[in-house]
Amino acid sequence: MAVHYRREGPVTVVTVDRPGRRNAIDNETAEALGDAWERFEEDDDALVGVLTGSEGTFSAGADLKAMDLEDRPEGWLGFTRTRVSKPTIAAIEGHCVAGGLEMALWCDLRIASESAVFGCFERRFGVPLVDGGTQRLPHVVGLGRALDMILTGREVDPETAMEWGLVNRLVDEGEALDAAVRLGETVAEFPQETLRTDREAVYDGLGSTLEQGLAAEGWHGSRALDVAEAGADRFAGGAGRSGEGIPDEE
Repeated sequence: MAVHYRREGPVTVVTVDRPGRRNAIDNETAEALGDAWERFEEDDDALVGVLTGSEGTFSAGADLKAMDLEDRPEGWLGFTRTRVSKPTIAAIEGHCVAGGLEMALWCDLRIASESAVFGCFERRFGVPLVDGGTQRLPHVVGLGRALDMILTGREVDPETAMEWGLVNRLVDEGEALDAAVRLGETVAEFPQETLRTDREAVYDGLGSTLEQGLAAEGWHGSRALDVAEAGADRFAGGAGRSGEGIPDEE
């Protein structure tokens, strides 16, 4: 199998395993990735998903020698036009380029090691960004930086990626997956219903006016009012003050 799925407590790890092709995605792998994220979504005990690649490489994107170049409703890479309701984290070592970068952008958070390499390398051989990169990258790094990456195909090192907000944590080489799992365990310790509705409100507000975004926030928040009231009672009783109740990632 080119995709491995395993759950470690509340954290599910999805691993692309085609190291001989720099974990590039062919048709079979794209289908397996779609199945993996559908399985994650349907598993009530899987609270956070981590996407990574094997043997020191995240992914070089589509395997153009082995993939049918046809549009798929779920995205060329099997899942990039879908949306799960639970938090996701990319654990990045080595090359995270072309469609690999687009897969990482699909995730909510990105943890990269010092070996990471980022870039819209498809620019170099005339393939368009069709797995969400043109839409997600500007939201993450800003319009100017996104266009710089998209139009020039430049390589972005991990320090620059951290400065731009393309990655959220920078760790030593070989430590990205462990750091992502620890972060996932941290996120999993919080009350999940309000965490998920807040996450949905953020995404639903993208590209909206302030008024539309506030309406989306109010609608999502109202779905979790019972949980919010219980949380307010806990806070009134002293919970969460001075950082109490905030898990440590380390």
